[in-house]
Amino acid sequence: MELEASNRYGDDGSSKRTGKPYSTLGTWVTASAHIITAVIGSGVLSLSWAIAQLGWIAGPIALVIFSIITWFTSTLLADCCRDPVSGRRCSCYMDAVKSNLGGINNKFCGLAQYMNLVGITIGYSITSAISMAAIKRSDCFHKEGHNVGCHVKNNKFMIIFGIIEIILSQIPNFHELSWLSAVASVMSFGYSTISLGLSIAKAVGGDHARTSLTGTTVGVDVTSWQKTWNCFEAIGDIAFAYAFSTVLVEIQDTLKPNPPENESMKKATSLGVSVTTIFYVSCGALGYAAFGNNTPGNFLTGFGFYEPYWLIDMANVFIIVHLIGAYQVFCQPIFKQVEDRCFNRWPNSSFIKESPPIKLPLFGVYSFSAFRVVWRTGYVILTIVMAMLLPFFNGILGFLGAASFWPLTVYFPIQMHISREQIRAFSWKWIWLNFLVLLCLIASVLAAAGSIATIVKDLSTYEPFNSVS
Repeated sequence: MELEASNRYGDDGSSKRTGKPYSTLGTWVTASAHIITAVIGSGVLSLSWAIAQLGWIAGPIALVIFSIITWFTSTLLADCCRDPVSGRRCSCYMDAVKSNLGGINNKFCGLAQYMNLVGITIGYSITSAISMAAIKRSDCFHKEGHNVGCHVKNNKFMIIFGIIEIILSQIPNFHELSWLSAVASVMSFGYSTISLGLSIAKAVGGDHARTSLTGTTVGVDVTSWQKTWNCFEAIGDIAFAYAFSTVLVEIQDTLKPNPPENESMKKATSLGVSVTTIFYVSCGALGYAAFGNNTPGNFLTGFGFYEPYWLIDMANVFIIVHLIGAYQVFCQPIFKQVEDRCFNRWPNSSFIKESPPIKLPLFGVYSFSAFRVVWRTGYVILTIVMAMLLPFFNGILGFLGAASFWPLTVYFPIQMHISREQIRAFSWKWIWLNFLVLLCLIASVLAAAGSIATIVKDLSTYEPFNSVS
């Protein structure tokens, strides 16, 4: 289980990174679990709000369009995960960009990818704390009545989440995460299904929420400027809901070379995106039907539902467990990048290199690394502190989606595909691929602007380290 700087999965079927045999390497099934864990995340909880801003026409269409774009560019990226000259397997997104495009592209990719990964782990820390607080508030509402505030501070829940992640962060690498991703995938389906059921029950109940083809009404629900910024932010939320390109190459690097890993990854991508799109459209549309133009940003923690309180609590427990696993899926590439660089920079350091085996009850032999414990613990603490400083759920979701969607989901996969296939400049295929790049860039800029406007508004009433649910 040692982590070496030069370790890679060998094409002969051995796992040089973990020392495990061919039979334990990943398949399209384990890749699907990783994808579903990464994709069906906290973003699903804001989709009803996003549809409320865009309306019955533009909302579902945006969900389907972003799913198609994500699927298409992910299949292109899956074909770019080997060096076009040597055939060597790329172990990370930066490696793939360097092999296919060269120049400064890999540095730009690394900046975009790792800033996004850090942002996602911070966002998940916020969301998990809000769900923990929602459980306590739900029980309070049940006992004291719905008119009582039942407000609680989120910081202690962020600390609890951080302690759990410090322990799980000692899992050496992606290959060892399959069981956690499987559990997290089940949890994501669990809370999505509960949300779906509660929305159906409310939609068919006696009170009919006000909806419209164009979403929230200017002059009734929002001002014209609020409508504009909210629509931009909704686009960012939808983009974030499909984000997994940041970890696609790392997931593909865990797959067996036979059948070809790019074919397995395409199969996993098709399944993952198809399943999540069905869930997203269903949850988003039914949530909007249930709450109408007053849909909260997160209807499980924003208390669109109060009863049955035990079912709300169960859904939030599922969210917490899922986010615990998703946090690891998104932070493992960060851990690997830093650790590989440290191995290369200080190859003779005993603090960095040594990992003596120790026996743990129920877990067997574990390679203990003091460097891994110190560095990964420090990283988790940093994300928790940042989460306490930036507790803006919807604004952060939208901004993360906007910041990562264009470069990582669209630009680099398409440019690598053009380079590998040697597509002639200004040919028909070259024109429409770059036109897609341009359209997605415009959408990302508008979404980022809307999210920043929301964050600026939230900052006017914000006190550091005093996040309250």
